[in-house]
Amino acid sequence: MTLTSPLLLVVGAVLVVALIVGVVLFTRRRREALAGAGISAPTGRRRAIGGWFTLAGLAVLAVAMAGPAASLPVGRSAGTVIVAMDLSNSMAATDVAPSRLAAAQQAATAFINAQPDTVDIGVVGFDQGALSTSLPGPDRAAAVAAVQNLRISGGTSLAAAIVGSLTAITGKTVSLNKDGSLPDLGYWGSATIVLFSDGEDQGQQGSAELAATAAQNAGVHIDTVGVGTAAGGTVQVDGYQLHTALDEQELTMIARTAGGSYHPASSAAELDGVASSIDLRLTVADQQVPLAGAFIGFALLLLGAGAVLTVVRTGRLV
Repeated sequence: MTLTSPLLLVVGAVLVVALIVGVVLFTRRRREALAGAGISAPTGRRRAIGGWFTLAGLAVLAVAMAGPAASLPVGRSAGTVIVAMDLSNSMAATDVAPSRLAAAQQAATAFINAQPDTVDIGVVGFDQGALSTSLPGPDRAAAVAAVQNLRISGGTSLAAAIVGSLTAITGKTVSLNKDGSLPDLGYWGSATIVLFSDGEDQGQQGSAELAATAAQNAGVHIDTVGVGTAAGGTVQVDGYQLHTALDEQELTMIARTAGGSYHPASSAAELDGVASSIDLRLTVADQQVPLAGAFIGFALLLLGAGAVLTVVRTGRLV
């Protein structure tokens, strides 16, 4: 236990000691006066017990006045969250109104604004590559602006999304090795990637799973949000009409590989609930918890007991 104002404890202790000395001297002089008048003064500690309870209450109040606090482990959401947004041509499909990308942007904005101040938010947009549009930090307005400024730009590489997000988390450029694996990234147990995508992957087969495995080895969880429907829709690319549908299997594989969860969202209404459905990493940190209230409550209890005992024993309060 620590004291925020130890000097006040000294002052309170001096006052309590002075009060005790005063009570003892007053009691002694009262007995002497009664003895001089030939009157027997009441004796016994039981008659004085109410006064001792009162003095104890004042002593506890002196401690409360000094601002006692204790350092206790408190759970809280903390760390780094990367919001990875799919910018592929298929995200222009309108099977989720008004479009997959627009609905994902709305959901990502709600997710960002719902996070506590202890979480740093970064934004990564990806197609065949990935670009960090907002580095992890506490500025919610910057993260929301980065999400809202994203535009459709090309194909899809889910591996690039994961690699780009790991780059934003570690603060250093991360790239695949020649064998498709990732280098040792260290351990980032307080980081989470939230990936919004329709799951259609045009990257090298198996590369997304390798990237998710590397994230898992680095302690990074990946939660995926499926934007689209199984029935799908059509988009126009270079003058051609292409059919596109949600690939839940790919997104589920990525989430499971990296220790996260897959969240289906086939409508704008479901996407609105994303913020409450994703569980961020819960960490434990020491936090100073004030104890003055508890001490004051205990002091009032002692003072009340002292007053009751005094009335019961003497028939008067003082």
